[in-house]
Amino acid sequence: MTWLVLLLACLTVLSTLAGGIVALRLSRDLTTAIALTGGVVVAVALFHVLPEAIEAVGEPDRVGLLVGLGFVAFFLAERLVVLHHRDEPDQVRAHAPVGALGAAGLSVHSFIDGLGIGLAFDLSTATGLLVFVAVISHDFADGLNTVSFVLRQSNDRRRAIRWLSVDAAAPLVGAIVGTSLHVSEQSLGHLLALYVGFFLFMGATDLLPHAHEHPSPRRVALTVFGFAAILAISLISSR
Repeated sequence: MTWLVLLLACLTVLSTLAGGIVALRLSRDLTTAIALTGGVVVAVALFHVLPEAIEAVGEPDRVGLLVGLGFVAFFLAERLVVLHHRDEPDQVRAHAPVGALGAAGLSVHSFIDGLGIGLAFDLSTATGLLVFVAVISHDFADGLNTVSFVLRQSNDRRRAIRWLSVDAAAPLVGAIVGTSLHVSEQSLGHLLALYVGFFLFMGATDLLPHAHEHPSPRRVALTVFGFAAILAISLISSR
């Protein structure tokens, strides 16, 4: 499966680059695309990764605790390095000295994405593919955030492109590391539970609120479609 993991990781590289390019060009349809990815990320967490984690660990209470810890951990990580791209411009500029740290934090997120793809395939092909779907969906937003964050505090396009390149390469590096690691099924279940918290955080606090800042029936429909599509895939793959 190593070749498949690396191929999928390369696709996440392209997704991150696409998000960064869209941010550089300030596309008007950006939030519409994010509405779809938000539904996908949340649905993957709830309908596939969470059940797999419960099955692997065998203790629902422990999985629930890890999901909560994962959510809080990524929330604190994002806030501590001022990653949130919806901060007011004056607040972002006030934290200009940590600009590189913020972009680096997003790159670490992307590395963890790739690591998750590599590890998930150890559990099952279906889990690996669905984790990949969630990762490639929100890596688009990671590319967007990296460029937007750098531009809003320094307006340096070259610097933004450099950090976008780092962020885009990170999931490929993570996937390479993930394929070289061999962990027990229970340990992998613990990691997947943390990923559920991560995906829920990304979808519920970063992707969906940004996509639905202004009322739009099309965005609502796309979010529901992404949610329903992953539910259908999960039901089919579990048969």
